[in-house]
Amino acid sequence: MSALHAPRLKALTLAQRLTLLFVAIASAVLLGLGAVVAQSVQQHFEDLDMDVLSGKMELITQALQHVATPQDLTGMAHQLARSLVGHHGLEVLLLDADQSVLFATAHASFDPQQVVAQARQALPGAVLWPLESHTYRVLAARLPTAVKDAQGQRAEVFVAAGIDIGHHQAFMQAFLHTLWWFVAGAAVLTAVLSGWAVRHGLAPLLEMRTQAQGITAQQLGHRLHLQHLPVEMAELAQSLNNMLARLEDAFTRLSAFSSDIAHELRTPVSNLMTQTQVALSRARSADDYRNVLESNLEEFERMARMMADMLLLAKADHGLVLPRLETLDMAQEVRTVLDYFEMLAEEKNLSLQLSGEARLRADRLMLRRALSNLVSNAVRHAQAGSVIRVELQNLADQIEISVTNQGETIAPEHLERVFDRFFRVDPARQRAGQELYPAARAEGTGLGLAITQSIVQAHGGRISAQSDHGMTTFSMVFPQHF
Repeated sequence: MSALHAPRLKALTLAQRLTLLFVAIASAVLLGLGAVVAQSVQQHFEDLDMDVLSGKMELITQALQHVATPQDLTGMAHQLARSLVGHHGLEVLLLDADQSVLFATAHASFDPQQVVAQARQALPGAVLWPLESHTYRVLAARLPTAVKDAQGQRAEVFVAAGIDIGHHQAFMQAFLHTLWWFVAGAAVLTAVLSGWAVRHGLAPLLEMRTQAQGITAQQLGHRLHLQHLPVEMAELAQSLNNMLARLEDAFTRLSAFSSDIAHELRTPVSNLMTQTQVALSRARSADDYRNVLESNLEEFERMARMMADMLLLAKADHGLVLPRLETLDMAQEVRTVLDYFEMLAEEKNLSLQLSGEARLRADRLMLRRALSNLVSNAVRHAQAGSVIRVELQNLADQIEISVTNQGETIAPEHLERVFDRFFRVDPARQRAGQELYPAARAEGTGLGLAITQSIVQAHGGRISAQSDHGMTTFSMVFPQHF
């Protein structure tokens, strides 16, 4: 049944669902309250009836104590008849041991056998007996008299006192009928009032929907208004605004990335076209054609590296860069990278130094590439005659690898963007040494630091940059247990 109603429930609006919920809750509460009241009224009627029956049974018990001879029963009958005057619906029946009627009111036509059986059970409380078109609540008992039989035992009589509960039943039926109508009316009224209250309460949500419908790719800077919103909806609106801010930032980065890709690819393509057109403008010697092809090959290699780097960054954005972990001696790995850049550093009169020891579980090739990008960046921007320092530090549950060079200070506004793709502090700088060192050529595309950041993040670490008073430091921090 729930499976059949599930599609119907999903088709309802939030306002309709809340209205139905309020109606169901109100109806359940009213029905529960009505059931409690009905039970209380019913119990009250039973208590009243039992008070009357118990009182009459006590009166009969006392009267029987004065019955010493059969002739005394006549006087007792007159006494009982007088005591029952004014008690409409009350019937009393007295039977002797032979089930002969000793006393009976006008309508006390109870079955003698049933009276005797009920009296002998000696069960507490009254029972309901239907009699003709009436229902009686009957209290039956076996009571002793003062008359003694041949064996000297006190003779007993069977007494049944019953009260007609027809008027109680009529009242309860009318009460329940009124209760059902009241619950139905209350459900309708609750539906109307709840519908109005829900629409009024959801008005800010409808306003948020109207504002959200106006947000397009060209208007990502638009934000939802938080004024006059309830606390819960204000938190929702703030979350949506934060999401829009992230989307705007991602969209801006994507647009800038696309523009940068177009700009970066335009230069080598333009060079290829120009060189090819010049070569085809007239007949040339084999050496000239070879020079043109060698130049074109360099441009093709540059484009291939750029595309490979962009593919790596795209995989890193989607969590597809999975390092192959092994335990590395970081001092040995750093020495290998420094040996690779030793010749280029000598050309610029630079010294390469390493301090510290550390062991790290990481991907060897990926970590070497990250180190190469940082060292290449330091060699490129270091002041001639200065020292480039690589320091290894063991921190609490972390390992820090820092590369420091002396050169021009990076401005704070540029320092925040050094890890952005295709970002260059100095777009006109020369790509010195790119012909000999692939790592330096990767940096020449403006992707080196972005790739380094992706590698560090793939290992669960973080990277930061500091530049002050001519000293620039890039620090990579890795967890020891990754």
